[in-house]
Amino acid sequence: MRILCFALGLLLLAVCCCDAMPQALRYSTAPGNCCFNVYTQKIPLKFVSSITKTHSSCLKQAFIVKTIKGRQICYSQTFQWALNVYNQLYNTEGSGLQL
Repeated sequence: MRILCFALGLLLLAVCCCDAMPQALRYSTAPGNCCFNVYTQKIPLKFVSSITKTHSSCLKQAFIVKTIKGRQICYSQTFQWALNVYNQLYNTEGSGLQL
């Protein structure tokens, strides 16, 4: 019985000290950010630092707008303002939209 307890203790210690698990979790295939609630009011374009789409596996397809102060706001992908901002920032043709 002592040998079994000693072996289990050693195994537990090895698992706690091993850094292989955090390495494996670092390369996860899970989506980064998903939105559960969406905002419905426009914000001034000068406050937008970036805009990205949510991962395709998220239940709600949305845009995540990051403000210059670091706040993240979710907008539905059907919300015209967010769609215009996304197209203006990522469209290479330069849509010339005024927001």
